[in-house]
Amino acid sequence: MILAGENVPAVPYDVLAPFYDAVNGEPEDRIHHVLTSLARYAPSASSVLELGCGTGAVLAGLGSGLSLTGVDLSVEMLDIARRRCPTAHLLHADITSVDLGETVDAVICVYDTLNHVPTLEGWREVCRVASRHLSAGGLFILDLNTVGRFRELGDQDPWVYDFDGRTLIMSVDFSHPPVAMWDIRVFEPRDDDSYRRHHVVIPELAVEVAVVHELLSEYFEVIECRDPEGYPATDESSRALVCARRRAGTPGA
Repeated sequence: MILAGENVPAVPYDVLAPFYDAVNGEPEDRIHHVLTSLARYAPSASSVLELGCGTGAVLAGLGSGLSLTGVDLSVEMLDIARRRCPTAHLLHADITSVDLGETVDAVICVYDTLNHVPTLEGWREVCRVASRHLSAGGLFILDLNTVGRFRELGDQDPWVYDFDGRTLIMSVDFSHPPVAMWDIRVFEPRDDDSYRRHHVVIPELAVEVAVVHELLSEYFEVIECRDPEGYPATDESSRALVCARRRAGTPGA
């Protein structure tokens, strides 16, 4: 194989944007989590803000009955989101500090976006941002990779996925917890029989479920924290699906 250069952007998801949806498919489970939570705990909700909206795949799946806003740090991902969600208000900003100057009925942060924030202080800031953008009683809906999930991924061999004439090779290194390092390479064929390698290394922070509850408690009442099978989430669950309600009078609101 001949490699003809490597694409290493300042924002890793900029280089993954052209391949992201083809690799991940439609996020039906995340969409179901959001819609089920809204129907159960906020059936009159009419507006949603997504922190870390990526290509807009989740927003696009929420239907046309909601006012949709998305925030992401990747310009390339947002460009795709604008095509997928032409009626949504999309903003290039950091989810730890964005201030829209308005409130919504629900804030969502899914696809383990919160794990991508590298410090606990950053997690606190995301909780504060969510609270600030919610009216009293509004919902904060999120999902997380657990400590056990990162341990499981770290024990697996690298996996290979062929798509659209390209090849993705991905692995997770969890040898230095609490940080998991995703190593992602995409090999893209060129016209001259060489390949361009797109390579990113993305850190995710593993946080215990008890600490997640503690971080949320400053602004929210946790309504549910479960695994994908519906049982209470633990550090050994495959994921933690969380729904929390903003308390009136909380700081930062």
